Amino acid sequence: MDLFSFTECANQTHSLRALFELLVSCATEEGFSEVAYGALNFVEPLRLAEYPPPTVAVKWPPDWCDRYFKRKYHTIDPVVRRTPMHSRPFFWDQLPDHYQLQPDERRFLDEAKEFGLKHGMSVPLFGPLGRVSVVSFASASDDADPQDRIGHLNALAWQFHTAYGDIARPCNNGCERNVTLSQREISCMRWAAEGKSSWEIGMILEISENTVNFHIKNAMRKLGATSRIQAIVIAMRLNLL
Repeated sequence: MDLFSFTECANQTHSLRALFELLVSCATEEGFSEVAYGALNFVEPLRLAEYPPPTVAVKWPPDWCDRYFKRKYHTIDPVVRRTPMHSRPFFWDQLPDHYQLQPDERRFLDEAKEFGLKHGMSVPLFGPLGRVSVVSFASASDDADPQDRIGHLNALAWQFHTAYGDIARPCNNGCERNVTLSQREISCMRWAAEGKSSWEIGMILEISENTVNFHIKNAMRKLGATSRIQAIVIAMRLNLL
């Protein structure tokens, strides 16, 4: 399922469980069937009741899920500890290369692999008032390569996060967002949604790379987005693309 199809399905969903199952289904198509969504520095008003904070929704092997919550592994989980330090998706296998992990963090990663969470990738998600959330993907396969799927999984995570926000904090008619993008901004964003770089978009539209970046940054500002992918997701949900 491509991002546009995911967005269309997510827009018709009004249940956290159904939305999360949609995310799991799409991630499984990419080879990453183990998925978790957590709120790291605040308590979400909407979560699946069977999972304690900081998790909001989880699809893990049952034995690992039971072990994680009974032993309060969120206190040693390096993903929970390190996500606020990242602004972009990161790979679990690379954490020991970038940080001097504590022995309990290394043990945690080894145990997670033993229980079927291999080659994990996490996407930091930032919201208003300094809120930090995370979506994590892992595979049960030894051959999975998140590097090959990073773009799609990153986009899915942001789309899920945005859709979740609409479900958890639904707006009344009086607070609907009224955003207007210029035709050039829409053109640049549409090509960005197709995975084109600013240079490629400039060649297609016959404008400079700097001009493309100017229009995309304007669109980001209007949409209240902090990244290009977040801007694309919000624009799609508002039917602007």
